[in-house]
Amino acid sequence: MNGLHLTADLRGCQCPAHWLTHSEPLRTLARSACEQAGLTVVSEHWHRFQPADEASGAQSGFTGVLLLAQSHLALHTWPELSGATLDVYVCNYGADDSGKARAVMDRMLVEMRAERVERHAVSRGGLA
Repeated sequence: MNGLHLTADLRGCQCPAHWLTHSEPLRTLARSACEQAGLTVVSEHWHRFQPADEASGAQSGFTGVLLLAQSHLALHTWPELSGATLDVYVCNYGADDSGKARAVMDRMLVEMRAERVERHAVSRGGLA
């Protein structure tokens, strides 16, 4: 199990504002990015949070995960910050899917159009 875990913290997302408050657009994008990269979506779950102050009418963010045969994609949004975090992990069991994970991350970042992005890549599973 020699996996690759990619993370990105995004601020100042210039995607349509409703992408950060309603899961359907990013769910569709994430699923499409995974499938086009050759990763297999086996399940998913999305949860929209309630606003801290419902009287204000503020929109809340959401958390979503695509369970992949190869591992997972997780997405969390903060509309009040025009921000999001994104994780793509592939366990590379039986095949090296690192390039596919990078393709998914790259597509998500292009579409979300963040002003600032902090990216990290962690090699995992190197235990002997």
